[in-house]
Amino acid sequence: MRVSAVQMDMKFEDPEKNYEKAEQLIRMAAKQKPDTIVLPETWNTGFFPEKNVSSFSDKGGQRTIELFSALSKELDVNIIAGSVVNEKQEGMYNTTYIFDRKGKCIAEYDKTHLFSYMNEDEHFKKGEKLTTFELDGVKCGVIICYDIRFLELIRTLTLQGIKILFVVAQWPVPRIKHWEILNQARAIENQIFVACVNSCGTAGETIYGGHSALIDPWGENIVQAGNTEEIITGDFDIEIVDKIRDTINVYNDRRTELYKII
Repeated sequence: MRVSAVQMDMKFEDPEKNYEKAEQLIRMAAKQKPDTIVLPETWNTGFFPEKNVSSFSDKGGQRTIELFSALSKELDVNIIAGSVVNEKQEGMYNTTYIFDRKGKCIAEYDKTHLFSYMNEDEHFKKGEKLTTFELDGVKCGVIICYDIRFLELIRTLTLQGIKILFVVAQWPVPRIKHWEILNQARAIENQIFVACVNSCGTAGETIYGGHSALIDPWGENIVQAGNTEEIITGDFDIEIVDKIRDTINVYNDRRTELYKII
């Protein structure tokens, strides 16, 4: 699978400009002939407007679904639409939508681990389910930013059969080393491909660090971005997953009778 990661510099609290830019970047990425294009976290607003967050949100994801359904069908490409600040009937969520080549929204995921350090849990509701889906016959999973710190989540997804993990984020400069190490570790320990897509630029007072990457199951970067807006593209040879698991079979050698997670 050929994947393009769009490391977007969004404009804080300006959905109109962000939707326009997201479409432009998707069209640019499509010229590299990927199978799948991925955007970062909360690209419609930046992370995140604490005041009047509702006024900047996508109501029920309607605008996002309309735009990316049309784009994925027109461009014949799968799209992981990053995530958006999304107001549902029950409250505010941080939501990602996934679209196949035919323009169908095949899955969605509400961020399950909210970043209390920046008060995300005071403004958003927690998602209550994990999400897997198939793109071109390959089983995939998606998580959002802070989720990457919760190894139990990613192991659960891999036990459900995923071979690619998409990580969409707004990860800040001071902890960018954590971003790199955590994504590489999740690829190695779960023997999966990881497409981790961060934003760059400034949202509010926070500077985001880029360094998006496409990582193989050995933890090696196939390609990595810098810290400014750019599109990176690389190829995932899915057959490698089974070969690695046949060589170092951690799934067969696990001792589940000894593990107790509370």
